[in-house]
Order: sequence, then structure tokens, then C-alpha cells
Amino acid sequence: MTRRYLQLALPSPLRQTFDYILPAKIDPPPVGGRVRVPFGRQELIGICLGISEHTTVPDAKLKAAIETLDSEPVLPDSLFTLCRWAAEYYQHPLGEVFDTALPVLLRQGEGLAAPGEIRWRPTRLGELYPLDGSIKRAHKQLAALMTLREYPEGMIVPLLSGLGIERPTLLALEKKQLVERISLAPPAAEKALTGLREPPLSLNPEQKTAVDDVSVSLGRFQPFLLFGVTGSGKTEVYLQAIAAVLARGEQALVLVPEIGLAPQTVARFHARFQTEIAVLHSGRNERERLDAWRAARSGRAGIVIGTRSAVFTPLARPGLIIVDEEHDLSFKQQDGFRYNARDLAVRRAQLENTPVLLGSATPSLESLANARSQRYRLLTLKQRAAGAGEPLFKLIDLRHQPLREGFSEPLINIMSRTLERGEQVLVFINRRGFAPVLLCHDCGWQAHCKRCDARPTLHRPAFPGQGMRLHCHHCGTESAPPVQCPSCGSTDLRPVGIGTERADDLLRQRFPKTPLFRVDRDSTRRKDALATLYHDIHAADAAILVGTQMLAKGHHFPNVTLVALLDIDGGLFGADFRAPEHMAQLIVQVAGRAGRAEKPGLVLLQTHQPEHPLLHELISTGYAAFAERALEERRQLAFPPAGFLVLIRAEATRAETPTEFLEAVAGIATGLGIADVQYWGPVPAPMEKRAGRFRAHLLLQATRRAPLHELLALLVPRIESLPAARRVRWSVDVDPQELG
Repeated sequence: MTRRYLQLALPSPLRQTFDYILPAKIDPPPVGGRVRVPFGRQELIGICLGISEHTTVPDAKLKAAIETLDSEPVLPDSLFTLCRWAAEYYQHPLGEVFDTALPVLLRQGEGLAAPGEIRWRPTRLGELYPLDGSIKRAHKQLAALMTLREYPEGMIVPLLSGLGIERPTLLALEKKQLVERISLAPPAAEKALTGLREPPLSLNPEQKTAVDDVSVSLGRFQPFLLFGVTGSGKTEVYLQAIAAVLARGEQALVLVPEIGLAPQTVARFHARFQTEIAVLHSGRNERERLDAWRAARSGRAGIVIGTRSAVFTPLARPGLIIVDEEHDLSFKQQDGFRYNARDLAVRRAQLENTPVLLGSATPSLESLANARSQRYRLLTLKQRAAGAGEPLFKLIDLRHQPLREGFSEPLINIMSRTLERGEQVLVFINRRGFAPVLLCHDCGWQAHCKRCDARPTLHRPAFPGQGMRLHCHHCGTESAPPVQCPSCGSTDLRPVGIGTERADDLLRQRFPKTPLFRVDRDSTRRKDALATLYHDIHAADAAILVGTQMLAKGHHFPNVTLVALLDIDGGLFGADFRAPEHMAQLIVQVAGRAGRAEKPGLVLLQTHQPEHPLLHELISTGYAAFAERALEERRQLAFPPAGFLVLIRAEATRAETPTEFLEAVAGIATGLGIADVQYWGPVPAPMEKRAGRFRAHLLLQATRRAPLHELLALLVPRIESLPAARRVRWSVDVDPQELG
């Protein structure tokens, strides 16, 4: 009998495939199926790439596979192809790419199909129970019962959880005999519901044109860029385009940049559609994520909403991909498999022959360049929805002004008048914690992180009885602040600068009767904390919102009429060539939270640089004019999108090792003789020491993509064979979004 061999992709940092003997006692896996194999002293689960009767490895060196886990491919052909393409494009091991694409429980060997699902459904009593009965005093139970009545076949727990219906509510209803649990084996393929819970909103002409253009393109590949000013109703365009997708019996995938946007997006979509919504992001446990993944794969969930990695979620009947806030850096994975989910969404849509809709009020220069060259179709929304006007911008010159904890008197006075009118104020500070610097007032010493070239941030106690803590946001190191200055022995150590915690303290003292909500990573660690905060903000009248970028991304606060940006000067002089683009996007996005309803909005920018051209350009001509000028500057410099970059990073415990390694890499690269590629470096990283390791960069630049990828295909295998490669951590970042 002829021996057969498996070619597998294993979750290993080695950039190669692995051959194994296929024993006669196990079933041959399908291409794309999972196989358990021995690997050194452990067992790994890999993806089958093919079965052959030939191998270049001697049988004596080969091991036999242990078991086949699947009778069908884990991923559909389109996603299988996408993963192989991404591994080649981003120069990353294929096995780790597949590992990223699969839920953790599938990586650990759980069955592809659920053996039996527990679903909740209304009992006969629950279907007939009058909604004006005693349950009306239990609002969560009433909402849960109303939802379950719409799904007589039952709903699984993860989908209910995604709608905010938790286990205690279900158990309370079960005790009242209004709902029951049933166990069902899910069918291989299911059809999503297509009905609407509420009628769509009326569209203005620009919105209608956008919806019509996307709807006409269903069933074929067409990238769109939806460039809509903040508050222009982009979400309503998404909703009505998705309604057309569901009417065709297809599914929609919606990517959002951060989990902070997921709860409000799910709530908005659930209010409109009857279909089940699968939610995938890091805030859900692994069981919930796998169940949502299965609901999407089977076709039962008509809409899938998730963050970056959800771009790999299989759909039974793909119809449309939407990338909201497409400019956001969160779509770029910054370690490990360094992919850009926005770009992979476009490639996936091409493979699945569906339209893809990228939306933003501040599109990336790459997407604008694609629209300019007609690779993307540009859809514009220049008017705010529901008759809301554009906010008014004003600069507050901080020079020669007394400041109290970062607040000028003009700002405090305008905040007071806004709150007196029963309106809300949003204060933006791009620093969490109490203060970014701990300073000795006598000698000027500043606290530094021992493991990074960075200053740790001073934080308030997390629990009663604790003292202040110094926390490095780069490596995570925490310590108690010193009692005396290590340099001169002085005890006069002072916090310098302002973070969200310090602003919180000042504003509570200044406005003691006004509700204050702080929204940053520290205040939203607990599960559902963010959703609770947003509910409370919407329920309040006059209130102050203090927060970081978590407040700037796509949120709708109709009672916010004043937005204040406390300190924007740091972003005006960044070393990265993308710094002006990112700063312009941040200002416009934060400003867009003001005046989104019928009340006019005001945006105040505190600055020591009131004559800075970027500020005046944004205020006087808007983001579109800024982007046109920035695109011309990039063209002259041959920087993206007019050129292409690859960043090779290296780090080690000795300061000189990364630079020596990258010098060897540069020498190999230049020796390959690939024309039209320029080399910058190696140079120390902007933050040379981080988490106890020294870092260096080598930047490759070209005006065409082809030479760079030709070079990488030859260079990366040679890097792996360098003896020095074992003494450093190194990575290849294709299309880097940050050079830090």
C-alpha cells in the first residue's frame, strides 16, 4: 500500500510547512481540516494543506499524525485563500495566521459543530403572559421576555448576552415559568431572520444616494469609501444597506475599531433588525466567542459585529462587509501577526465577490488616495443628519494665562454657562491617570521607569487604603512613588501635568452638584462598565464627561454641546510622518461629539501654539482640505500612500545587539540587488529601551509595492538563517502604521 503524507501548517514561529505520515488507521483529513500531531515534546493542532504520496523528507525523520479532527474544512475556501495570501503578504508563518483566524477553543481541539446547544425560549405561558402584569416592575425581565417572544425557536446564551440579557434574568423568568431551556442539535446551515423591528429613518438625498449605490452593487465586488462628516448619519446608511443584504438572504459583517463601540452598535442594530447578531471581541469569554462564530458560520446570525480579528469570521452567505471608522489605528495589529483588518476586509470582499463599505469622517490618506484613483467609489455626506449644524471652533491662547490643573478661566466660565442651560460638556485629555510626571521641585529630578525610556504615570489608589502608584503604560511596571528625591533627598515631590483622574478631581470640586463621568481604560475595566456609563450619560441632563480617545470614536451624545480639548500641543510636533494626519483625525473626531442634535455645538481648543497652520487649516477649511495638502506632501516625499514601507524591528537585552543584527540584515538586502528600494537605518527606535530590552529599526522604502515584496521573499529566509537571529527578537512589519 502506498504511503501518504500530510502537509500541515502548524502554529509555530517557523516560516515553513511540516510533513507527517498519514497512518492507515485514521481518516484522511480534508484540505482545510484540523489534524492533531506530535511536535517535539508536545502535541499541536495544524491545518491540512494537502495530501501527497511524495515527500522530500526521509521517512525516518517523519512522525505519524495522531488524529483527524474534522470531516470538512474549518474555514470556507475564501477565508482559506485569504489566510494564505495574508501569510505571504505580511511575511508571517502560515500556521500562526490560521491560529489567529480560529477561536481559541477550536485551536484546542473542540468539535467544529456544537454537539447540542442550550437555547432559551418562551413557554406557552410566556407567550400569552400580559406584558402589563407584575413583571412590569422588573424591566430587565420584561425586555428579555419581549425579545425571546420574537424567537420562538429559542436563542443561545451568547447571542442573548450580546443583547445585554444575562443569566440571572433568564433564571428569574424560568422560575416564573415564563421561559424554558431546551437542548437542540444545530443544523449545518440555517437561515437568518430578515424582518425589521422598527421602520428605517428618512434619508436625505446624500444618504439615499449612498444606500442606493451600495444596494445596486450587492452580489459583486465593489469597494466604497463613505466620507461623511461627524453626525452625518453614516450608521443609518449602514443599517439600510444591511436591510437590503438581509432581504437577499445574505449576511453582513461589521467591523468596529474597539470593543467600546460594540455595545452601542449592537444595541442600535438590535433595535432595527429581528435577525440574530453574533458579537465577537476580546470582552467576551472563549465559549461565547465560539458560539457566536458557529452562529455566523451556520448562517443563523444575519449580522456579525466584531473588532479586528472578526475579519476572519466565516459567513455561510456573505453579502456585505462594513468597516466603521476605517482610519482607526486599532485595525492594525501591532505585534505578532501584524495585519491590517481594514485591508484584509477589502481583500476578503474581493475573494467573496461582495461590496465592502469603509466609513469615516476622517478617512485615512490611503483610502482617500484609492478613491482619487477610482479604485474605491467615493460616497460623500457633507451635511449633518436631522438638521444639526457644524460645531463652531475657537482657540484659547494659553500663553500668559493662569491655569488651574490644566484649565483656563475662559474654559471654566464657558463650561459653567453650558451646564446652567442643562447641557453636557465633554472634556478630552489624551492621558489617563493623575499626572504624567512626578517632579522634584528642588532639583528637577523626574521619575523614570527602570525598564523603559519613559516616565511612569502617577495614578490614584485603585482601592481604599492604597497610596498613589507610579505605573508605566509601556511595560506595565508599577511601584510606590519615592518619599524623598533619589537625587537630592528633598521631600518636595510634585505631580506635574494633568491626566483624566486629576481633571476629575478638579471638576468635582468646581462643579460639586453636577454628575461627572470619567471614561478611560481604568474606569471601564469591569465587564459592562462601559455600557453602564453610556446609559447613565444618556439618562443625565447637565453633566460633565471626562475621557481619553475612548470618548472620541463614533459615540452619539445628543446633549453634548461643548467639547474642550485641554492640551493638543503634544500631537502637533510628533516625529512620525503620520503625526499630523493622526492629530487632525483626533481633533475632528473629538469635535464631532458636539452639537449632534438640534442644539448648536462649540469646540474649544486650548493651545500654546495658536498660530500653528494645522489648527487654522482644520478650523477654516476642514479635514478634506487638510487631506489634499497632506497627500501632496506625501507624494513629494514618496511616503504612503505615494510609496510603500516595510519596517524591520529587532530587540535584545544588550544595547548594541539589535543594531549589529540589522546592519547584517541591511548588508544581505543590498547584496540581493533589488532595484528601487531605499534603506533607512538601522537606527535606535524612538523609545530605544522598552520593557528591559533595547530596540532598533531598519526601514525599507519603495515607490512601487512589487520590488519590496520581491526583496522580502528573498530576504526573510536569509534572516532566519543568520546566527544572530537567535540572539534577538525580530519582526517584519509590512505597511507599518506607527514607527515607534
